[in-house]
Amino acid sequence: MRTETPLLQIENLHAGVDDVEILKGVDLTVERGRIHVLMGPNGSGKSTLANVLMGHPSYEVTEGRILFDGDDVTEMAPDERARRGMFLAFQYPEAIPGVSVIQFLRQALSNRHGIDYTVLELRLKVMDAMRELGMDSSFADRYLNEGFSGGERKRNEVLQMAILEPTLAILDETDSGLDIDALKTVAEGIDKLRHPDRGFLIITHYQRLLDYVTPDDVHVFMDGRVVETGGPELAKRLEEEGYEAFRRTEVPS
Repeated sequence: MRTETPLLQIENLHAGVDDVEILKGVDLTVERGRIHVLMGPNGSGKSTLANVLMGHPSYEVTEGRILFDGDDVTEMAPDERARRGMFLAFQYPEAIPGVSVIQFLRQALSNRHGIDYTVLELRLKVMDAMRELGMDSSFADRYLNEGFSGGERKRNEVLQMAILEPTLAILDETDSGLDIDALKTVAEGIDKLRHPDRGFLIITHYQRLLDYVTPDDVHVFMDGRVVETGGPELAKRLEEEGYEAFRRTEVPS
């Protein structure tokens, strides 16, 4: 870790899919110990940004770069980014029948840290994390996301963060489709995982998650770029004025 450099720097990032440009010059910096929230309307490119940050092969970066802990990771494979400490909580986590939560975590930990925990060692580690997050211990032996409710899938993403201990956690619309109780559980999990060496980039469409998670920085994302940055008060402005009020701040192509 290089404390003198930002955790994540996105510089003039242009990217798209099938020759359609979606990201149109994204500039964004995420510092250690801070929670950044990226808010934008549907179709603005928020999820594309999350996928590009993690190296999804369907997207092509045509200009700009992504620096993680001072290193250029723009061309790195997703598994290498994950080993370095980048983590993405998906908007719609996939079910993996036949693979239990604890089996999945054992493999993911081995890939992340290069440590092969025994089943007992891992179970103790997972049980401790689940107790801290207020999760039922039986959750560990269920097949990954199979038959999970929306709230259970999102809790599982928070559990993965607690076990893998990423340096940068990117949460793509983690609040999508959650009832109030599930939303509170996810928010409490995020709050418990705050650490001076860890940064968060929470991507959302709604302000309601911010009733339970207090961000340090809020960014408005419109038409493939960040158009305004501020503190928590910016989210309240969005709630009152809507996204259309921010179109006037766009930078011309």
